[in-house]
Amino acid sequence: MTDNSSAAAPSRSTARSAARLAAVQALYQHHMEKTAQARLLDEFHQHRLGAEIEDEQYAEAETDFFDDLVTGTIARLEEIDTLLTSKLREGWTVQRLDKTMLQILRAGSYELLARRDVPKASAISEYVDVAKAFFDDREAKFVNGVLDAVGKEVRS
Repeated sequence: MTDNSSAAAPSRSTARSAARLAAVQALYQHHMEKTAQARLLDEFHQHRLGAEIEDEQYAEAETDFFDDLVTGTIARLEEIDTLLTSKLREGWTVQRLDKTMLQILRAGSYELLARRDVPKASAISEYVDVAKAFFDDREAKFVNGVLDAVGKEVRS
């Protein structure tokens, strides 16, 4: 008898968490390789979201949410980078940030700006979790601080 418990549809929360992580990865690819947006989305839809890659099973992601995070962040990149720069220490710019860190902050900022259906605290917490997938606690706390400052400005 086969155990089908893992084949159940993911919860909305899990699917959105997977969408956030995938969006950060897609934004990183877009930033580093200048992959065209349509091609980028198609690649993630066809080969990454919910796929098994190198013996690792990726979670099913909420595709519409993923698409909005990626396309919205790219569309508002200048606005987001200006906002982020205003929250960094004096003398720091987004160009000085680690490339993965930058994509986490960009996606989180976009969600705080544009996705009012997501509570501020939930959005920040989710991106702190994404940061923990790539970085240590110190960097995760940095994400928390920057996104909290962004959230206070755009959601007040």
